[in-house]
Amino acid sequence: MKKLFYLITFCLTSWAGIAQKTQNNEAFAHTFSIVARDPQTGDMAVGVQSHWFSVGTTVSWAEAGVGAIATQSFVNKSFGIRGLTLLKSGKTAQKTLDILLSDDAGKEVRQVGIVDKNGNVAVHTGKNCVDFAGHVKGTQFSVQSNMMLTDKVPAAMAKAFEASANLPLAERVLKAMEAAQAVGGDIRGKQSAALLVVNATDTGKPWDDNHKVDLRVDDHALPLVELARLLKVQRAYEHMNEGDLAVEKNDMKKAMEEYGAAMKMFPNNLEMQYWTAIALANSHQIAKAKAMLKKIYAKDTNWLEMTKRLPKVGLLTVSEKEYQQLLQR
Repeated sequence: MKKLFYLITFCLTSWAGIAQKTQNNEAFAHTFSIVARDPQTGDMAVGVQSHWFSVGTTVSWAEAGVGAIATQSFVNKSFGIRGLTLLKSGKTAQKTLDILLSDDAGKEVRQVGIVDKNGNVAVHTGKNCVDFAGHVKGTQFSVQSNMMLTDKVPAAMAKAFEASANLPLAERVLKAMEAAQAVGGDIRGKQSAALLVVNATDTGKPWDDNHKVDLRVDDHALPLVELARLLKVQRAYEHMNEGDLAVEKNDMKKAMEEYGAAMKMFPNNLEMQYWTAIALANSHQIAKAKAMLKKIYAKDTNWLEMTKRLPKVGLLTVSEKEYQQLLQR
């Protein structure tokens, strides 16, 4: 009984010591992550998954033209904000990491990965991070993990990232995270994930979107599966946006190509079907457009009302006879 008392006391004292080294309200984001720069585009990314709610609000930090940071384990969130400020001032990834750790009493329970705008990488795994913990520093990327089921996670992530160099950066990051999960992932399971990709340079215009990808899954049984679905949806809507831009320029051929590409990715999405049909109509392929619209109207009559509103604003440019055909249910 006395031995049990001493054991409990020792455990409580040990964890109290760790708590004293960390700031109040710090999250316990035990997780796996990747920071990376695309050598072709200069874009930078950070991806993360954890058995912790809304991990993307804690671990992942990035800024266009500056760099990307993952701060995890016993998280010091200030590493994200301060780290980006240091990078912005011209410090390298390694110098930034050195400064962040220099006055951190809890550095041995921290895990941090940083990539700067020039592709320099710095990574730290404190000796008191929970096993299995480790990292791999690669060319313009680093992967880091702690509290993993096996010790295979960093190597699997690095291999998957390097093997997918033909893909866009967001898809490469996702491949790395999927590889981590495939070899066991977090020992506790999975709950949330995030994927952030920023531009190589900042436009200097606040109204421009410097985030190419900014997706979060805050609470899900299969967060990476959901993250992959959302990324696919984003890619489809990128085609939709290009289609809209083509319509503005009255380039109906281009609009039809873009809307069609989106529809192929999500053939059951009524909106993607609808704008493809409208592009067909504006390209004078009335029979094809009419057939598509009839099926759409049968599923949701609001799209019929939408069609009635388009000629007024110049989004449907057909003759009156053709217009009446397109309204048929």
